[in-house]
Amino acid sequence: MSERVLVVDDDPTIARTLRINLKARGLDVETVGCGLDALSTCADAMPDLVVLDLGLPDLDGVDVLRRLRQSSSVPVIVLSARQEADDKVEALDEGADDYVTKPFGIEELMARVRAALRRGGAEPSGPAPVVTADFSLDFTTYEASGPTGAVHLTPTEWRLLAELARHRGRVVPHEQLLRAVWGPQYGRESNYLRVYCGQLRRKLEPEPSRPRWIVTEPGIGYVLR
Repeated sequence: MSERVLVVDDDPTIARTLRINLKARGLDVETVGCGLDALSTCADAMPDLVVLDLGLPDLDGVDVLRRLRQSSSVPVIVLSARQEADDKVEALDEGADDYVTKPFGIEELMARVRAALRRGGAEPSGPAPVVTADFSLDFTTYEASGPTGAVHLTPTEWRLLAELARHRGRVVPHEQLLRAVWGPQYGRESNYLRVYCGQLRRKLEPEPSRPRWIVTEPGIGYVLR
């Protein structure tokens, strides 16, 4: 059965281009032009991947992403003409798996689609559980807990923690983390790591501004102590 991709973009030319290219790669494609239709389609049957424009005519794409993340961990690639760093950080902070700016190269986008679908369907063997004085992580059941109870982590956050946990106590370089979490075509997007490590600190560290467990080694990478 073909994997299903939902394209959410109100530009008919872009929607048609994506539909043709995704179908040519054996994917089942549905296109919608507004946020409410996207949410309705996902509620009826969740796709394997969502390609989401931010500039929609009814809802802002970030609002669509935020609502999706309330009930689903479906991989989401944001596709947007917005190139400001703050827009990218906001989308990633709300749970986007990737961010591609318009205009874009179709082959690069297709590579990112393939990587997102692999991540979404993969079940990699997890590292040993992590237990600290402030939180615990089980990579088999994907359960996290802190002093006040269960902690919800997104699939991307789990992948990042898993890579850090596999090398616990050792600094993992930026490039290694990016390739392990987002795919082999990544290596320079250190802002992704900054956003996601910040999210993890807010969820797991007792003092996020003074992290005890998820520590930055400036200019090198991160370490899970």
